[in-house]
Amino acid sequence: MLGNTEGSGALLILWTAAGLSLFSFVNVLVWRLPRDMNFFTDRSRCLFCGQTLNWRDLIPVFSWLLLKGRCRYCGEKIPLRYPLTELWGGFCSLLCAKFWGISWNAGVMLVFLALLTAVSQIDQDTMEIPDGLNGAIFLLAVLALAQDGLLAARLDGWELTKWIAKERLLGMVSVSLPMFLLILMIPGAFGGGDVKLMAGIGLFLGWRRCLVSFMAAVLAGGIYGGFLILTGRKGRKDHFAFGPFLCAGAGLAAFFGNQILQWYLSVFSCSIP
Repeated sequence: MLGNTEGSGALLILWTAAGLSLFSFVNVLVWRLPRDMNFFTDRSRCLFCGQTLNWRDLIPVFSWLLLKGRCRYCGEKIPLRYPLTELWGGFCSLLCAKFWGISWNAGVMLVFLALLTAVSQIDQDTMEIPDGLNGAIFLLAVLALAQDGLLAARLDGWELTKWIAKERLLGMVSVSLPMFLLILMIPGAFGGGDVKLMAGIGLFLGWRRCLVSFMAAVLAGGIYGGFLILTGRKGRKDHFAFGPFLCAGAGLAAFFGNQILQWYLSVFSCSIP
């Protein structure tokens, strides 16, 4: 059930539309931040002909469909990433509503996922994570901490306790500090942006889910790196963007971190405080 969305289809439609619009803004961030462009005041333009776009060209997903994936003015193909990112936003909004209902907590989580998506795409494109996005994640975590964390929720029968300040503060350093120390010993082991990203993720998720997110990222990143080496696309000393894996791990842990941790502990018959 969708928490407090029962019997309110119109509200759910508005909520999903908000998710589509938020992730449409993610497209703006991904394009403009690496180019030092203003993402609030500058009008949206075609990437190819520079024509200013009007509202009919900017309706998430639907404009792309109505225009058959091409610019209204020059006919160039609009990158498929744009509508896919917006659809991802719609899915994320529904997922947040499924877990927390249409609420403040769901809104906080949706913004968190939007920031992770922006970080992931920019790092994939540029091999850099903007400090502004890391700062936004950190600020969001502080705001969530100020309102005593996300409220308890039942996920597949598991009762989640409130995220308390101690757990979140430990989360801020549980992974980022070892990453920083590893950089001092092995320069280039991680990027500085990765360390800052994990500090923000840890503050938002708490140390338990932060560990789950990092382990998932290392596992997925290791498999991907091995694939690149085996196929000759990368050498053993070459680097690839690790931010997308950290973001994917954080998203996974945000929803299923407790279940994954409980499963792991049950398999190895151990416990944590």
